[in-house]
Amino acid sequence: YYLHLLKTYKSAEVKNFMLNIRETVSVLIDKEDATGIQEKAVFGDLDDPSNKLRDVLFYHRAIRAYWSGYTERCYYYSEKYMSISWQEVRFMKVQMEFYHGLNSIEKLRVRNKKHVKKNTEVLRNSISVMRNAAIHSDWNYANKLCLLVAEQQSLSCDHLNAIKLYDASIKSARKSGFIHEQGLACEKAGFYYKRYGAVHKALDYFKQARECYEEWGSSMKVGFIKKEIDSLNVSGS
Repeated sequence: YYLHLLKTYKSAEVKNFMLNIRETVSVLIDKEDATGIQEKAVFGDLDDPSNKLRDVLFYHRAIRAYWSGYTERCYYYSEKYMSISWQEVRFMKVQMEFYHGLNSIEKLRVRNKKHVKKNTEVLRNSISVMRNAAIHSDWNYANKLCLLVAEQQSLSCDHLNAIKLYDASIKSARKSGFIHEQGLACEKAGFYYKRYGAVHKALDYFKQARECYEEWGSSMKVGFIKKEIDSLNVSGS
């Protein structure tokens, strides 16, 4: 509908922006089975520093990579986005800090000494940005801050604080109506319990995550969580 309107009113820049959003939605819903754009034709030369559509593409590539579980790809495009100096959309930059921070935690779990310092800095900066954002808009960012700190605490094996913060993130996301981030917090809590061998607790959180992702409409994430639930049901039987 919106692309039809943009074609009617001939706004090429906004049309390309909307095409990129549609691509991201398609990846999250059906692993890009429904659509696919020729990015070079839409966004031009991505090596051209004067091309101001690059930040939109890098942002969405990072988001797609994160939700698809491609840690290195997410890191690469997050860094590419952060390196662009003209990030005019403040909201996008704060959102990218959130995903960059979460992604850095996955890299820290690998315990590759070569990248520990860099990823620790990324995480600390992400928490700092989210804490400041939450001061200005608790509704939008409190759940994100709680999830980042919960994941940080999980790395240091601070069980009580980690669980308290996972639950706080879930509650805050539910209150704000961010069903995908509610699902994400449930998913992270599920993996936390799974690492500690608490199968029943992990199942409980994974089932909550599945319900959230079903409501969100992401068959990709529903399928991913279903595999985790199935594997725990087998191991716990």
